[in-house]
Amino acid sequence: MTRSGPQSAELEQLRRLVQERTADLQRIKAEYDNYRKRVRRDRLAVREIAVANVLKALLPVLDAVDRTCANEPLTPGLKEITDTLQEQLGSLGVTSFGEVGDPFDPACHDALSHHVSVEADRLLCSAVLRPGYRLGNHLLRPATVEVTGPAPPARSASGRECDGWESSAPAPLPAARN
Repeated sequence: MTRSGPQSAELEQLRRLVQERTADLQRIKAEYDNYRKRVRRDRLAVREIAVANVLKALLPVLDAVDRTCANEPLTPGLKEITDTLQEQLGSLGVTSFGEVGDPFDPACHDALSHHVSVEADRLLCSAVLRPGYRLGNHLLRPATVEVTGPAPPARSASGRECDGWESSAPAPLPAARN
């Protein structure tokens, strides 16, 4: 017998073993790369949430500064505080929104009152009571507004609207017994 027969079989077995180990290593490397990407993405998400939470906590301070500027004489110190606060929030990507005349969007506006206007064909913000703020595409706080627009659809006596949709109003409570 020649030694080339068993040696070639042994060599072939070693090649298969090397290929299997190489495939295993490539799979583990790909899993590790995916893990690193996922951890990086999760860290960025946690950072964004933390920044948003800190900025939400600072919004009452910004409101107080705005009210003070609107009701008090603007001193150099107050002007510097206001400018610095707005500049720093702007550098972080915070933008305010909510202007008179904006179309009402329930996703980013909280309406406190609705004034009916026969001339209006859609709901518009008629007064901004408190501005809203965004951080990029993330809503930090909706704008609080008064809305002017057409009258809401009339309801029938059964509590259903004219187009057949049921009312979301709660059912009346039963009369109290004595």
